[in-house]
Amino acid sequence: MTGYTPCRAKPVALLLVLLAVLLAGCARIPTSGPVGKSSEGSAGNLSAPVFLPAAPQDGATPETIIDYFYRAGSGYEDDYAVARQYLTQASSVSWKPDQRALVYRDARVVPGEAENVYNYELDVAYTVDADGIATQSPEGTVEKIPVTVTQVDGEWRISALPDGTAIAEETFKVIYGAYPIYFYDPSFTYAVPDVRWFIKNKTVKAMTSALLAGPAPYLRGAVASAFPSGIKLARESVPVVSGAAQVDLTAKELTETSPEDRLRMQMQLTLTFRSQPDVVNVELRANQDLVRVEDNGSVLPPVLDKSVPSRQIAISGNDLVRYENNRVSPLPDMQPVSSLNPRFPAESPVSQTAAFLNDSRTTLYSINPGQPARALTTRSTLTRPSFGLNEWVWSAGPGASGGTEVIAYRPTGVAEGANVPSVTLAPAWLAGRTVKDFRISREGVRALVISEQNGKTRVQVTGIIRGADGTPRELTPPVSLATNSEPDHGVWVNDTTVAVMKGAAASNVTPELLSLTSGQPQQLAPWPGLVALSAGNGAEEIYAQSAEGVFQRLGNGWSPQIKGPIEPSFPG
Repeated sequence: MTGYTPCRAKPVALLLVLLAVLLAGCARIPTSGPVGKSSEGSAGNLSAPVFLPAAPQDGATPETIIDYFYRAGSGYEDDYAVARQYLTQASSVSWKPDQRALVYRDARVVPGEAENVYNYELDVAYTVDADGIATQSPEGTVEKIPVTVTQVDGEWRISALPDGTAIAEETFKVIYGAYPIYFYDPSFTYAVPDVRWFIKNKTVKAMTSALLAGPAPYLRGAVASAFPSGIKLARESVPVVSGAAQVDLTAKELTETSPEDRLRMQMQLTLTFRSQPDVVNVELRANQDLVRVEDNGSVLPPVLDKSVPSRQIAISGNDLVRYENNRVSPLPDMQPVSSLNPRFPAESPVSQTAAFLNDSRTTLYSINPGQPARALTTRSTLTRPSFGLNEWVWSAGPGASGGTEVIAYRPTGVAEGANVPSVTLAPAWLAGRTVKDFRISREGVRALVISEQNGKTRVQVTGIIRGADGTPRELTPPVSLATNSEPDHGVWVNDTTVAVMKGAAASNVTPELLSLTSGQPQQLAPWPGLVALSAGNGAEEIYAQSAEGVFQRLGNGWSPQIKGPIEPSFPG
């Protein structure tokens, strides 16, 4: 028996899909989605089309039944009612479609090793788990879903299969959306986004369940939640009534929390639901009874998408300078460092402490107002310094044995000649890799890591686990971002987006925007000779530098600023 390759949807069905998407005012047409029709999304998210896939046809072969069953997985309305028609009665009851979604580039049905057993063979682009956590897979990643069929009243039906669905990548882009749920930094000062992927018409309940389940693996231990361990939804829905999301939680765990924690829970949910137009406020309930949440002023709302000051630190005349409003001025109260040949400067966002490398990138220095610069470490090569929480300044480079290490120092407030507190980390996931750039996020609990091994580059985001005193202790296994280039520079643009590029003094350079909320990089306008990159608050405050001067992103191009300062960097 030969394998079966899915055919394209029938023209009439595609016209109906096209009509629904045009009415919804949105997205791309699925080219390999289910045969059938679609209609507009439900209230609260009208941009999400609802697919109405075709029911099983009499006389269909096992291959067709399996293929059309998975294509019917885009029809999530009424608890996947159409898809369940392809299953035996027992399988229809036991199948749990929400456990995971395999998003594929290509799919086919191939025979298995036993009679009436087949494999749905996929080139997997993403895997999305029950909590909306998406894991990207490189092209050519093959997964086989084992499926068993049997005859029921003379028609083939699926009698055994794993939980979850498989969905074409083009269809996934239409019916799923990226939504941040929010946690706190350990001090409950900043809001930290944790981007998840949910079906657009089923988001409020999905967001709540994901929030209660805790952060994604790369943030586990790095962020905090106001919700106590073990708390759950008391009912399997989160109704929105007159703009109020009624979050009904298990009574014991909710009532045992403090008034401050309940207020933080409400704030955490309010931030999480901010993308939902039909949610105006949040009500906490314990087994359907409204729980009063009081605000006595002792709990401040967390800072969302923390901004950076408008100034930049740079090098001019072989010394540290301030670059702001397209003008250069001396750093206040700083002693000259020209004898050290400073390069790649960084500045704390909360004090005047600065850090820099020498021109050979072998020594990391820090400098405080009124004190001479001090050498923190010397290695064969170091990445540009970056400041994080509690004014720890970070860099990365080979250790004494040659293995990659990430290092952090806390020079602020340390008297001249005294020892500077330091931490050395050697995460296993960086073994054998060379770190090209290491940048701390604005709220300080994540880091952008660009590393290379055997000519292949990874752009990743890791969480920073700290001790009770704020000392860095560990970097979490990271999440990867897709890129079309091999970048060696990266900066945070906001709390979910980074800008990256591969610097090249002698050729055109095309920076990219990479987002936790999108699987596709966004290319910026190319510009000749870019060798340095910085970013302030948002995508319009991206700066790049070449031998011709500093340029600011302007629309789909670059606007000349000033010539003279090099390697500008916003605080952080």
